[in-house]
Amino acid sequence: MKIAVLKESRENENRVALDPASCKKLIDAGMQISMETGAGTRAFFPDEDYQKAGVSIVSDGAKLLGDADFILKVNAPGLRPDGQHEADLMKPGAMLLASIFPTRNLEVVKKMAERKTTAFSTDCIPRTTRAQAMDTLSSQGNIVGYKGVLLGAVELPSYFPMFMTAAGTTFSAKVFVIGAGVAGLQAIATAKRLGASVTATDVRPEVKEQIESVGGKYIGIELQQNTQAGGGYAAELSVEDKARQAKMLADHCAQVDVVITTALIGGVFAPKLLDESIVKSMKPGSVIVDLGADGGGNCTLSKIGAITDVGGVKIIALTNLPSSLPHHASMMFSRNLLNFMVAFWKKDENRFDLDWSDDILKACVVTHDGQVMHGPTLKALQTHN
Repeated sequence: MKIAVLKESRENENRVALDPASCKKLIDAGMQISMETGAGTRAFFPDEDYQKAGVSIVSDGAKLLGDADFILKVNAPGLRPDGQHEADLMKPGAMLLASIFPTRNLEVVKKMAERKTTAFSTDCIPRTTRAQAMDTLSSQGNIVGYKGVLLGAVELPSYFPMFMTAAGTTFSAKVFVIGAGVAGLQAIATAKRLGASVTATDVRPEVKEQIESVGGKYIGIELQQNTQAGGGYAAELSVEDKARQAKMLADHCAQVDVVITTALIGGVFAPKLLDESIVKSMKPGSVIVDLGADGGGNCTLSKIGAITDVGGVKIIALTNLPSSLPHHASMMFSRNLLNFMVAFWKKDENRFDLDWSDDILKACVVTHDGQVMHGPTLKALQTHN
């Protein structure tokens, strides 16, 4: 089976789908891997390292796409520098594994269905014990939480830790993390390691123990409904619970130095949690780090992809933070893809096993044989049309 790895077409994307170590393991399992020239350079993996692992380096990315049986990517197919769309260049019936976010990329999904691509989206992989090693949302979420705290620390005009010096004592910064998924828990742990006093909340009260285990203090409201959406995700709140949560957020945000928001509904879309009144209630010099920016932003005043100042409050809403730490982000993403491929690879038969009774494949397949298979995406397409 011929596997292709391309230089990512998304603007400012520095990650690569496979690192040399993962390539070697896939080649040892019986797969052939070809990569576009320079695909790993921005993640600090030179072509020479791939060649040593047994990878063929190809300069013609379009031909590489057209010849491949299975394409591995970081992001959904997009426009190449020559103006051709990657989905249109894949041969009919080829397979694709990437973080597609299909409900955000409906036009791409339609192209893949027309091309009869069998596309698997890693962000749709269920959060089960067996699938944990394939979960790119978790591996990249760890990076998002870590980098988000560092960005907040850089923009805050004071220290994170408490310092006792001959010139006097500076007290530790107060950091408030909203959302205790993977990114949120990493943000809590990182802020704590930097010496901040950390509080955190989540609409799932059962995560209180997890918040406390990484050094945060849990605060929250008693909800009138169950907010578990399954798979470690949160569901949207009722109107009554939203109002009570908004008051709690407003009261607490006014007291802290840094607010870090990480909330995503179903791991995809960002609910609006911080409005203009909350931002204006915060102290001058305080910082909001909107880690929901890729999903549209948790703050109504966020300018996606930018750092802005609103009345003395910095709002950081940068996107694709894993790309800013491309070496380790690529290593972890690559291991996720490696684990997925190996789990369904039949070495003796030299084929990828499309076992549609398997819970993982059923959950993450987006398109197959000209059809859109992913329920939420199909529903979104019907609404979109």
